[in-house]
Amino acid sequence: MSSSTPVIAESPVAPARREPAIDRFMRKLLRAEVRDKSVSSQRVAHRGFQVSLVVSGLRCIIMYLLIPILVPILNISGAVAAPIGILLCAIAVVSGIISVRRFWISDHKSKWMYTWFIAFVFVVLAIGLFFDINSIVSGQ
Repeated sequence: MSSSTPVIAESPVAPARREPAIDRFMRKLLRAEVRDKSVSSQRVAHRGFQVSLVVSGLRCIIMYLLIPILVPILNISGAVAAPIGILLCAIAVVSGIISVRRFWISDHKSKWMYTWFIAFVFVVLAIGLFFDINSIVSGQ
């Protein structure tokens, strides 16, 4: 008598990768589901990150180099600097969020490194924003 045990073929599809809870939290927070893991998608993420850094750098150049030099030369009130700083800060934050989302959407291998870096940039921007708002409120 032969035993007729059914043979179950293994599926050629690899099992879905289970992400750590913190990755799932970040994806939910950023509303960034993996859509495209292609190299071109990762290049777009890099370009967005570079734009965000350029915006933050321009903000620093304008706020800490150009405005202190131009305000006395052009006899412009120092009250002009704070609103410009707040506007540039808002643009830098939006640009940073967009670039981090792109890294998460493309499931870039260095997405956590970029996330922590942009978090540090946000802390620096928050400090600048605090001082800009404080100068407006205090009338300086």
